[in-house]
Amino acid sequence: MNHLPQLIQDLGLILILAGTTTLLFKQMKQPVVLGYILAGLLVGPHFRLFPTVTDIQNVQVWAEIGVIVLLFGLGLEFSFKKLMKVGGSASVTALFEISAMVGIGYLIGYALNWPLMDRIFLGGILSIASTTIILRSFTELGLKGKRFTELVFGVLIIEDLVAVVLLVLLSTIAVSSQFAGTEMLVSILKLVFFLTLWFIAGIFFLPSLLHRAKHLLNEETLLIVSLGLCLSMVVLSSASGFSPALGAFVMGSILAETTKAERIERAIKPVSDLFGAIFFVSVGMLINPAVLIDYWGPIILVTVALLVAKTLHVTIGALIAGNPLDVSLSAGMSMAQIGEFSFIIATLGVSLGVTSSFLYPIAVAVSALTTFSTPYMIRFAGPLYHRIESLLPSRWKKSLERYSSGASNIRSANDWRILLRAYLFHIVLFSFIIVGIVLGFQNFALPWLKSYMPNTNAAISIGGTACFLVLSPFLWALVFQKIKPGNTANLWANKWYRGPLVALNIFRIALGISFVFFTLVSLFPLLVSVAGIAAVVLLSVLFSGKISRLYQKIERRFFVNLNAREIQNARFNRQELAPWDAHIVQHTLPFGSPVAGQRLEDMAIREKYGVNIVMIKRGEEQTIPIPGRDERLFPGDNLFVLGTDRQIDLFKKHVHPAIEAFAGKDLDKEIGLTSINVPSGSALIGQTISSSGIRERTNGLVVGIERDAMRILNPESRKEFLPGDRIWIVGDLERIKQLQV
Repeated sequence: MNHLPQLIQDLGLILILAGTTTLLFKQMKQPVVLGYILAGLLVGPHFRLFPTVTDIQNVQVWAEIGVIVLLFGLGLEFSFKKLMKVGGSASVTALFEISAMVGIGYLIGYALNWPLMDRIFLGGILSIASTTIILRSFTELGLKGKRFTELVFGVLIIEDLVAVVLLVLLSTIAVSSQFAGTEMLVSILKLVFFLTLWFIAGIFFLPSLLHRAKHLLNEETLLIVSLGLCLSMVVLSSASGFSPALGAFVMGSILAETTKAERIERAIKPVSDLFGAIFFVSVGMLINPAVLIDYWGPIILVTVALLVAKTLHVTIGALIAGNPLDVSLSAGMSMAQIGEFSFIIATLGVSLGVTSSFLYPIAVAVSALTTFSTPYMIRFAGPLYHRIESLLPSRWKKSLERYSSGASNIRSANDWRILLRAYLFHIVLFSFIIVGIVLGFQNFALPWLKSYMPNTNAAISIGGTACFLVLSPFLWALVFQKIKPGNTANLWANKWYRGPLVALNIFRIALGISFVFFTLVSLFPLLVSVAGIAAVVLLSVLFSGKISRLYQKIERRFFVNLNAREIQNARFNRQELAPWDAHIVQHTLPFGSPVAGQRLEDMAIREKYGVNIVMIKRGEEQTIPIPGRDERLFPGDNLFVLGTDRQIDLFKKHVHPAIEAFAGKDLDKEIGLTSINVPSGSALIGQTISSSGIRERTNGLVVGIERDAMRILNPESRKEFLPGDRIWIVGDLERIKQLQV
């Protein structure tokens, strides 16, 4: 009889029991993650009713692969472009609540007299909410179209990035066993440096590679290529002194910018599900039921503190960021739980041997309790808001409304601030690129050349020449590229700003020469280096045009790759058109709808429900932006409806009790949201919306009016304009700009 390896027996036991508990938890309508953890508890060394996994060390190796694949999948959902689009509201909310929860976790550990590292890790564990549990709850409760969910998704994106940073920082603290401020600062700068280089290089090369090989990439090869890239970045991350999980997350976030992102997500899902299950089973295997019994008090304390503090600080953070009370409270009630990243942080403490044995099972127990409570917390948000609103004094409510309105109307900074930020970003970015190329040459290319060339000086000369050829377009961009020419021209017109502008450009030139000098000095004697600087300057002047064109070509390729997925998707994503607490939801008009065949004027949806249909997508080719009053609706039309959550819900009930969310492909027309002011003496004063001719002149819709401290969303067509009104219009931006008021 052939001997069956113990690992195969253990995996069979794990998957059979995990499958059984998964079915049970699905029947109970609970997250399957809890089923995996329960399966791990049952097959672990602390539970004897079922057969026990014997080769735990090998299972842990598989669990590490599970973490890598799990982080790779989270990176595919993350995307740095999404981070840039999150905006100030989600950023302020996330940073406020993460800072508060780290502090609260530390204070809880201090109150319980836990060791220092337990307090620090508990703060990190409590600061990150569960993306999986929140998404599942929103889907099951039918809340994905609500405005507060957009805020929650933005906060989750920030939390994912912060969690990756926390993994690096906690590793640094764990190794040094103390708060070494200088060491932590160096670690943060090193992390930012490598993240920038990896992201830029990845965006430049990978989308082009996938595009050229698209005719060869079926589901099988795409899976192999994706996992190969993931593991390559894992190796590179580990070699750079970071955790393997960071490399997996970074590669996922890079591939998230490609047009193949959705296909990659589908391709790796079975692999992610398999190894993710093994990881969560390994989480359960580390739980000692006796520890849970002994520490039931801290478990209850941490759970209650998480539910209260997380809800409170997300709500306060959202209010500070300028969101209305109902949106802020709903977001806070949605995020009172911990999940995947918290497990990974807890696992890090165990693997490094710096946390106590009780912290890990406490974290898992708190996660289980808060997972069960999440749907009920979300459902309770509405009644709680109405209760709070009824108790608030009227002047407090008006103050909150004014603050929310004021925060949403903050204008951009002046020219000088814009220019300084642009210069800082430009200098830091290209400094990172130049230093990265030089380090890559010195650590990899030059040793390789020396190993193949017996003459060391010849190897250095050839390698140095190649290095400067690669550097030349980036050195040119650092020193000569124009930055914000419009703002620069505005400032140059003021003679007081000319000196600082000249100084900024001199600094760029000096920085570029410094990079060249220190690179040459590391390779050649001082006199040769000085001569080399003169040669580089001379060649830069002689070949400036060619270097400039080369850089422009590189930059163009980078931005084409960076924006490829966005260009593919942005035409049907119109959330940015929504002012204030309104937003755009896309719905398909079902067959048998009572409004099918009716004209928009006869439906009177603005008067009845307060919503506007700002665009109709009909079939694959026809798009109707700003449909006229005589336009009829037909089954299968994709409607872009602008309104508040309550207004859209009423509209949905009218056209169909269960309209499915739209998932379209392209929009042919570009429309946007902008505003105009009605000055004294304007021809619009005293006219109604319908008599003003704004629709006809701009091919647009008036979707809002700001009047004093009041905001009127989707005003009726007979509403008259008054001096000082601010009118919000969705339509053709060029025609709106030409509107004479």
